[in-house]
Amino acid sequence: MKPPYNITPQILQLVASIFEKIGEVNAAHLTKLPPELRKKNRIKTIQSSLEIEGNTLTIEQITALLENKRVVGPQKDILEVKNAITVYDKLHSFNAYSLKSFCDAHKILMTGLIADAGKLRTKNVGIVTGSVVKHIAPSGNMVKSLMNDLFTYLKKDSDLLLIKSCVFHYELEFIHPFLDGNGRMGRLWQTVILKDSYPMFEYLPIETIIKEKQKEYYNALSKSDKLGNSTPFVAYMLGVINEALEVLLQSQNIALTALDRMEIMRDFIDTTSFTRQDYLRRFKEISPATASRDLKAAVDEGLLKKSGDKRMSRYVFGVGRDRSE
Repeated sequence: MKPPYNITPQILQLVASIFEKIGEVNAAHLTKLPPELRKKNRIKTIQSSLEIEGNTLTIEQITALLENKRVVGPQKDILEVKNAITVYDKLHSFNAYSLKSFCDAHKILMTGLIADAGKLRTKNVGIVTGSVVKHIAPSGNMVKSLMNDLFTYLKKDSDLLLIKSCVFHYELEFIHPFLDGNGRMGRLWQTVILKDSYPMFEYLPIETIIKEKQKEYYNALSKSDKLGNSTPFVAYMLGVINEALEVLLQSQNIALTALDRMEIMRDFIDTTSFTRQDYLRRFKEISPATASRDLKAAVDEGLLKKSGDKRMSRYVFGVGRDRSE
Protein backbone atom coordinates (compact mmCIF):
# COMPACT_ATOMS: atom_id res chain seq x y z
CA MET A 1 0.00 0.00 0.00
CA LYS A 2 1.29 3.47 -0.89
CA PRO A 3 2.32 5.50 2.18
CA PRO A 4 -0.01 8.48 2.77
CA TYR A 5 1.21 11.96 1.80
CA ASN A 6 0.03 14.96 -0.22
CA ILE A 7 1.81 16.98 -2.91
CA THR A 8 1.29 20.56 -1.74
CA PRO A 9 2.12 23.88 -3.49
CA GLN A 10 5.08 24.26 -1.08
CA ILE A 11 6.43 20.83 -2.08
CA LEU A 12 6.02 21.64 -5.79
CA GLN A 13 7.90 24.93 -5.35
CA LEU A 14 10.73 23.18 -3.51
CA VAL A 15 10.96 20.45 -6.14
CA ALA A 16 11.19 23.08 -8.90
CA SER A 17 13.90 24.95 -6.99
CA ILE A 18 15.87 21.73 -6.37
CA PHE A 19 15.82 20.71 -10.03
CA GLU A 20 16.88 24.21 -11.04
CA LYS A 21 19.86 23.96 -8.67
CA ILE A 22 20.71 20.45 -9.91
CA GLY A 23 20.96 21.95 -13.40
CA GLU A 24 23.29 24.65 -12.08
CA VAL A 25 25.41 22.03 -10.29
CA ASN A 26 25.76 20.07 -13.54
CA ALA A 27 26.69 23.20 -15.47
CA ALA A 28 29.34 24.11 -12.88
CA HIS A 29 30.93 20.60 -13.01
CA LEU A 30 30.12 20.06 -9.34
CA THR A 31 28.66 16.58 -9.77
CA LYS A 32 32.09 15.28 -8.79
CA LEU A 33 33.81 17.60 -6.37
CA PRO A 34 37.58 18.11 -6.10
CA PRO A 35 39.07 15.37 -3.85
CA GLU A 36 39.80 17.68 -0.91
CA LEU A 37 36.25 19.06 -0.88
CA ARG A 38 34.81 15.54 -1.17
CA LYS A 39 36.84 14.53 1.88
CA LYS A 40 35.73 17.57 3.89
CA ASN A 41 32.06 17.05 3.04
CA ARG A 42 32.26 13.34 3.93
CA ILE A 43 33.78 14.18 7.32
CA LYS A 44 31.07 16.80 7.94
CA THR A 45 28.39 14.27 6.98
CA ILE A 46 29.68 11.65 9.42
CA GLN A 47 30.24 14.14 12.24
CA SER A 48 26.82 15.76 11.83
CA SER A 49 24.83 12.52 11.53
CA LEU A 50 26.50 11.05 14.62
CA GLU A 51 26.32 14.27 16.66
CA ILE A 52 22.56 14.20 16.18
CA GLU A 53 22.66 10.82 17.95
CA GLY A 54 24.87 12.11 20.78
CA ASN A 55 28.39 11.38 19.49
CA THR A 56 30.96 13.78 20.97
CA LEU A 57 33.86 13.49 18.50
CA THR A 58 34.91 16.65 16.67
CA ILE A 59 35.63 17.14 12.98
CA GLU A 60 39.35 17.16 13.82
CA GLN A 61 39.10 13.82 15.66
CA ILE A 62 37.10 12.24 12.83
CA THR A 63 39.68 13.52 10.33
CA ALA A 64 42.40 11.85 12.40
CA LEU A 65 40.48 8.55 12.44
CA LEU A 66 39.99 8.78 8.69
CA GLU A 67 43.77 9.12 8.39
CA ASN A 68 44.29 6.10 10.72
CA LYS A 69 45.72 8.24 13.51
CA ARG A 70 45.23 7.56 17.21
CA VAL A 71 42.38 9.46 18.85
CA VAL A 72 41.55 9.82 22.54
CA GLY A 73 37.83 9.71 23.28
CA PRO A 74 34.95 7.50 24.42
CA GLN A 75 35.41 4.05 22.86
CA LYS A 76 31.74 3.89 21.83
CA ASP A 77 32.03 7.21 19.99
CA ILE A 78 35.24 6.11 18.26
CA LEU A 79 33.62 2.83 17.16
CA GLU A 80 30.56 4.71 15.85
CA VAL A 81 32.82 6.89 13.71
CA LYS A 82 34.91 3.98 12.42
CA ASN A 83 31.74 2.10 11.47
CA ALA A 84 30.33 5.19 9.74
CA ILE A 85 33.57 5.70 7.79
CA THR A 86 33.36 2.09 6.60
CA VAL A 87 29.71 2.29 5.58
CA TYR A 88 30.16 5.56 3.65
CA ASP A 89 33.23 4.10 1.91
CA LYS A 90 30.99 1.25 0.73
CA LEU A 91 28.18 3.55 -0.45
CA HIS A 92 28.34 2.29 -4.04
CA SER A 93 28.03 -1.35 -2.99
CA PHE A 94 24.51 -0.89 -1.61
CA ASN A 95 21.37 -1.54 -3.65
CA ALA A 96 18.87 1.21 -2.80
CA TYR A 97 15.92 -1.08 -3.55
CA SER A 98 17.04 -4.13 -1.57
CA LEU A 99 15.96 -4.78 2.02
CA LYS A 100 18.89 -7.19 2.39
CA SER A 101 21.35 -4.51 1.30
CA PHE A 102 19.69 -2.11 3.72
CA CYS A 103 20.20 -4.59 6.58
CA ASP A 104 23.80 -5.19 5.47
CA ALA A 105 24.47 -1.45 5.77
CA HIS A 106 22.96 -1.39 9.27
CA LYS A 107 25.16 -4.30 10.29
CA ILE A 108 28.28 -2.37 9.27
CA LEU A 109 27.03 0.81 10.94
CA MET A 110 26.11 -0.82 14.26
CA THR A 111 28.56 -3.73 14.65
CA GLY A 112 29.94 -3.74 18.20
CA LEU A 113 27.32 -1.20 19.29
CA ILE A 114 24.22 -3.42 19.58
CA ALA A 115 23.79 -7.19 19.70
CA ASP A 116 21.39 -7.43 16.75
CA ALA A 117 23.21 -5.30 14.18
CA GLY A 118 21.71 -5.89 10.74
CA LYS A 119 18.63 -7.70 12.08
CA LEU A 120 15.10 -6.31 11.94
CA ARG A 121 13.58 -6.06 15.39
CA THR A 122 10.94 -8.50 16.60
CA LYS A 123 10.34 -6.75 19.94
CA ASN A 124 7.91 -3.90 20.59
CA VAL A 125 9.56 -0.50 21.15
CA GLY A 126 8.70 3.11 21.89
CA ILE A 127 10.66 6.35 21.83
CA VAL A 128 10.69 8.09 25.22
CA THR A 129 12.07 11.58 25.94
CA GLY A 130 12.35 12.10 29.68
CA SER A 131 9.07 10.72 30.96
CA VAL A 132 7.12 11.45 27.78
CA VAL A 133 6.40 8.75 25.19
CA LYS A 134 7.10 10.46 21.87
CA HIS A 135 6.38 7.57 19.53
CA ILE A 136 5.14 3.99 19.77
CA ALA A 137 6.48 2.03 16.80
CA PRO A 138 4.49 -0.69 15.03
CA SER A 139 4.51 -4.12 16.62
CA GLY A 140 7.68 -6.16 16.15
CA ASN A 141 5.82 -8.88 14.26
CA MET A 142 4.79 -6.32 11.63
CA VAL A 143 8.24 -4.89 10.90
CA LYS A 144 9.35 -7.23 8.12
CA SER A 145 6.13 -6.94 6.13
CA LEU A 146 6.06 -3.14 6.58
CA MET A 147 9.65 -2.85 5.35
CA ASN A 148 8.93 -5.11 2.37
CA ASP A 149 5.95 -2.86 1.50
CA LEU A 150 8.13 0.24 1.86
CA PHE A 151 10.78 -1.11 -0.51
CA THR A 152 8.06 -2.13 -2.98
CA TYR A 153 6.76 1.45 -2.92
CA LEU A 154 10.27 2.81 -3.44
CA LYS A 155 10.88 0.51 -6.39
CA LYS A 156 7.51 0.63 -8.18
CA ASP A 157 5.68 3.87 -7.40
CA SER A 158 5.67 6.44 -10.20
CA ASP A 159 6.23 9.55 -8.05
CA LEU A 160 9.48 11.51 -8.37
CA LEU A 161 12.46 9.76 -6.79
CA LEU A 162 13.22 12.98 -4.90
CA ILE A 163 9.85 12.81 -3.14
CA LYS A 164 9.98 9.04 -2.64
CA SER A 165 13.35 9.35 -0.90
CA CYS A 166 11.82 11.76 1.64
CA VAL A 167 8.75 9.56 2.13
CA PHE A 168 11.03 6.54 2.62
CA HIS A 169 13.07 8.46 5.21
CA TYR A 170 9.96 9.33 7.22
CA GLU A 171 8.36 5.88 6.99
CA LEU A 172 11.62 4.28 8.09
CA GLU A 173 11.67 6.45 11.22
CA PHE A 174 7.99 5.65 11.85
CA ILE A 175 8.46 1.87 11.48
CA HIS A 176 11.67 1.99 13.54
CA PRO A 177 12.87 -1.33 12.07
CA PHE A 178 15.96 -1.71 14.30
CA LEU A 179 16.46 -1.52 18.04
CA ASP A 180 18.95 1.31 17.48
CA GLY A 181 20.52 3.22 14.59
CA ASN A 182 17.28 4.12 12.80
CA GLY A 183 18.00 7.86 12.59
CA ARG A 184 21.42 7.46 11.03
CA MET A 185 20.07 4.75 8.68
CA GLY A 186 17.29 7.06 7.50
CA ARG A 187 19.78 9.78 6.62
CA LEU A 188 22.23 7.32 5.06
CA TRP A 189 19.63 5.54 2.94
CA GLN A 190 18.19 8.74 1.50
CA THR A 191 21.69 9.38 0.14
CA VAL A 192 21.88 5.82 -1.21
CA ILE A 193 18.51 6.29 -2.95
CA LEU A 194 19.45 9.59 -4.62
CA LYS A 195 23.14 9.21 -5.48
CA ASP A 196 22.74 7.02 -8.61
CA SER A 197 20.35 9.42 -10.33
CA TYR A 198 21.99 12.55 -8.96
CA PRO A 199 25.72 11.91 -8.29
CA MET A 200 26.19 15.15 -6.35
CA PHE A 201 24.13 13.66 -3.49
CA GLU A 202 27.01 11.34 -2.58
CA TYR A 203 28.86 14.32 -1.07
CA LEU A 204 26.00 16.73 -0.45
CA PRO A 205 26.13 18.00 3.17
CA ILE A 206 22.50 17.10 3.95
CA GLU A 207 23.28 15.85 7.46
CA THR A 208 25.06 19.11 8.29
CA ILE A 209 21.93 21.11 7.45
CA ILE A 210 19.77 18.66 9.45
CA LYS A 211 22.07 19.08 12.47
CA GLU A 212 21.71 22.87 12.19
CA LYS A 213 17.92 22.44 11.97
CA GLN A 214 17.71 19.53 14.41
CA LYS A 215 14.71 20.87 16.33
CA GLU A 216 12.80 21.34 13.09
CA TYR A 217 13.78 17.78 12.06
CA TYR A 218 12.11 16.28 15.11
CA ASN A 219 9.18 18.69 14.86
CA ALA A 220 8.56 17.58 11.26
CA LEU A 221 8.62 13.93 12.33
CA SER A 222 6.21 14.70 15.16
CA LYS A 223 3.81 16.66 12.92
CA SER A 224 3.76 13.83 10.41
CA ASP A 225 3.05 11.32 13.19
CA LYS A 226 0.11 13.40 14.43
CA LEU A 227 -1.31 13.91 10.91
CA GLY A 228 -0.85 10.26 9.95
CA ASN A 229 1.05 11.16 6.77
CA SER A 230 4.56 12.26 5.83
CA THR A 231 3.67 15.59 4.15
CA PRO A 232 5.30 17.89 6.78
CA PHE A 233 8.46 15.77 6.83
CA VAL A 234 8.66 15.66 3.01
CA ALA A 235 8.45 19.47 2.91
CA TYR A 236 11.11 19.75 5.63
CA MET A 237 13.54 17.38 3.89
CA LEU A 238 13.07 19.05 0.50
CA GLY A 239 13.91 22.36 2.18
CA VAL A 240 17.07 20.80 3.63
CA ILE A 241 18.08 19.41 0.22
CA ASN A 242 17.41 22.77 -1.43
CA GLU A 243 19.64 24.52 1.14
CA ALA A 244 22.39 21.88 0.84
CA LEU A 245 22.47 22.36 -2.95
CA GLU A 246 22.79 26.11 -2.42
CA VAL A 247 25.79 25.46 -0.14
CA LEU A 248 27.29 23.24 -2.84
CA LEU A 249 26.79 25.92 -5.50
CA GLN A 250 28.54 28.45 -3.28
CA SER A 251 31.60 26.19 -3.34
CA GLN A 252 32.02 26.61 -7.10
CA ASN A 253 34.46 29.48 -6.58
CA ILE A 254 36.96 26.81 -5.52
CA ALA A 255 39.38 26.57 -8.44
CA LEU A 256 39.58 23.19 -10.14
CA THR A 257 43.05 21.77 -10.68
CA ALA A 258 44.09 20.11 -13.94
CA LEU A 259 43.66 16.71 -12.23
CA ASP A 260 40.15 17.69 -11.05
CA ARG A 261 39.21 18.58 -14.64
CA MET A 262 40.61 15.29 -15.91
CA GLU A 263 38.58 13.31 -13.37
CA ILE A 264 35.42 15.20 -14.36
CA MET A 265 36.18 14.64 -18.06
CA ARG A 266 36.78 10.94 -17.48
CA ASP A 267 33.39 10.59 -15.76
CA PHE A 268 31.76 12.48 -18.62
CA ILE A 269 33.51 10.93 -21.60
CA ASP A 270 34.29 7.42 -20.24
CA THR A 271 35.98 5.33 -22.99
CA THR A 272 35.20 7.62 -25.93
CA SER A 273 38.07 9.50 -27.57
CA PHE A 274 37.90 13.28 -27.60
CA THR A 275 39.67 16.37 -28.94
CA ARG A 276 41.01 19.51 -27.31
CA GLN A 277 37.91 21.28 -28.61
CA ASP A 278 35.69 18.77 -26.79
CA TYR A 279 37.67 19.48 -23.63
CA LEU A 280 37.24 23.24 -24.07
CA ARG A 281 33.50 22.83 -24.63
CA ARG A 282 33.32 21.00 -21.28
CA PHE A 283 35.41 23.62 -19.46
CA LYS A 284 34.42 26.95 -21.01
CA GLU A 285 36.17 28.90 -18.27
CA ILE A 286 39.72 27.88 -19.30
CA SER A 287 41.85 29.11 -22.20
CA PRO A 288 43.07 26.99 -25.15
CA ALA A 289 46.60 27.22 -23.74
CA THR A 290 45.44 25.85 -20.37
CA ALA A 291 43.60 23.04 -22.14
CA SER A 292 46.76 22.15 -24.04
CA ARG A 293 48.79 22.10 -20.81
CA ASP A 294 46.17 19.92 -19.10
CA LEU A 295 46.15 17.42 -21.95
CA LYS A 296 49.95 17.29 -22.27
CA ALA A 297 50.38 16.73 -18.51
CA ALA A 298 47.75 13.97 -18.55
CA VAL A 299 49.52 12.26 -21.47
CA ASP A 300 52.89 12.54 -19.68
CA GLU A 301 51.38 10.98 -16.52
CA GLY A 302 49.78 8.15 -18.46
CA LEU A 303 46.23 9.27 -17.72
CA LEU A 304 45.60 9.84 -21.43
CA LYS A 305 46.76 8.19 -24.62
CA LYS A 306 47.21 10.48 -27.61
CA SER A 307 46.82 9.70 -31.30
CA GLY A 308 47.24 12.04 -34.27
CA ASP A 309 49.03 15.37 -34.28
CA LYS A 310 48.17 19.04 -33.76
CA ARG A 311 44.55 19.79 -34.77
CA MET A 312 43.97 16.10 -35.55
CA SER A 313 45.01 14.97 -32.05
CA ARG A 314 42.57 12.75 -30.20
CA TYR A 315 42.75 11.55 -26.60
CA VAL A 316 41.43 8.53 -24.75
CA PHE A 317 41.76 7.66 -21.08
CA GLY A 318 44.22 4.90 -20.22
CA VAL A 319 44.73 3.14 -16.90
CA GLY A 320 46.74 5.91 -15.22
CA ARG A 321 45.96 7.09 -11.73
CA ASP A 322 43.50 5.25 -9.48
CA ARG A 323 40.13 6.99 -9.74
CA SER A 324 39.50 6.70 -6.02
CA GLU A 325 42.44 8.95 -5.17
